Amino acid sequence: MFSGIVEEMATVVALERYDDNIDFTLSCSFVHELKIDQSIAHNGVCLTVVALTDDTYTVTAMKETLVRSNLGLLEIGDKVNVERSMPMNGRLDGHIVQGHVDQTARCTSTEDANGSTYYTFEYDVNHELVRRGYFSVDKGSITVNGVSLTVCNPSLNSFTVAIIPYTKEHTNFCDIKLGSVVNIEFDILGKYIARLQDLQHTP
Repeated sequence: MFSGIVEEMATVVALERYDDNIDFTLSCSFVHELKIDQSIAHNGVCLTVVALTDDTYTVTAMKETLVRSNLGLLEIGDKVNVERSMPMNGRLDGHIVQGHVDQTARCTSTEDANGSTYYTFEYDVNHELVRRGYFSVDKGSITVNGVSLTVCNPSLNSFTVAIIPYTKEHTNFCDIKLGSVVNIEFDILGKYIARLQDLQHTP
């Protein structure tokens, strides 16, 4: 489990494609603290460390992950938001994030707000998934590229988030522009509520 509080941006230093998988090798400041089998969120996607060197680590993304996320678009040199799993005695500064990206969204608007920035994202709507809780609500939580954010102005297929300067500087929101593809994970609490309501109406 994660909190959506990004630790830093890791840099993609190598890619290896085989079958339907991609091995991503990245560098970041806490490589020396990692171990094999550890879980790390990459742009919000939970991946397992499979190899280590003195200054890099490697994770594998399989086909299902690549289809649902923007990881397949990564190139060498790209910056990726990373967060290690939350310790059980840690503070939940963001919200409950599973690291299971639901789908991608595309940036359709950016607007300056006296130093902060509003970003609007649109995504494809699957009405069956909406019935199961895959939607956003005003002042609710959503994860964008692994960043825990508060929703404003949601519609059926879009939402807006406000990014403060610190977040923009310390995450890859600094690289997001019109047309950029991001990963989104809808709030797990909303999914549970939707599922419960669905079961209550099932004969």
